[in-house]
Amino acid sequence: MQSLLKPSLCPNFAFIHINSNLSIMSGLIKSSIARKVVMALSGLFLVFFLAQHFTINITSVLAPDTFNEWSHFMGYNGLVQFILQPVLIAGVIVHFVMGIKLELQNNKARAIKYKKYNGSANASWMSRNMIITGLVVLAFLGLHIYDFWIHEMTYKYLEANPEDPTRYYAETVEKFEPFWRTVLYVISFVLLALHLWHGFASSFQSMGVNNKYSPSIRVFTQIYAIVIPLGFIFIALYHHFNPITH
Repeated sequence: MQSLLKPSLCPNFAFIHINSNLSIMSGLIKSSIARKVVMALSGLFLVFFLAQHFTINITSVLAPDTFNEWSHFMGYNGLVQFILQPVLIAGVIVHFVMGIKLELQNNKARAIKYKKYNGSANASWMSRNMIITGLVVLAFLGLHIYDFWIHEMTYKYLEANPEDPTRYYAETVEKFEPFWRTVLYVISFVLLALHLWHGFASSFQSMGVNNKYSPSIRVFTQIYAIVIPLGFIFIALYHHFNPITH
């Protein structure tokens, strides 16, 4: 009798076990911890991209010919155009969607609200306004994509212009001729610095990095949060005050 029951019980037990695992995985994905890890990973990826982006753009000041060469390579390389750029866009979307969800979740779950909550006494201005600086930076990224990526797609595919490896420096300088656009870039990078000041270091904390190297990591993230945005501000101001004379 027992041998007859076993075959019917085993499949049910396996089904329950699989369902249990799926429920755990689903709960993990929806948990705030998992969201923080996803946001941290996507943030670190964007930090790496920012450093690479700055390395290319600073050559527009130091060595315009090198800037043209690197920009042409990036603009006509299939791996960059059709794999890395979509991955970058996906990383931006994931990072900000997770950030907004976590902010809404934290506001909903916060036990002390309104008059009982003194935000300035519990956290820094940067940490309390990550959602604001993040949304402004996101809006700036939209302008940046419009200025450069959409322009590049229009030049190559809609207008079907021939390749011109020397056009990138002049096009970049031209973008910073309008005063309002330069000011907008400067403000956006100031807010980016504030966002990075808290967010970069927090990414390592979300990943569970808490050891003897943590103070050094924090110093590095703070230096990065100052130097890289200041570098971009310098590039924008340099090209604004040094236009190409025709």
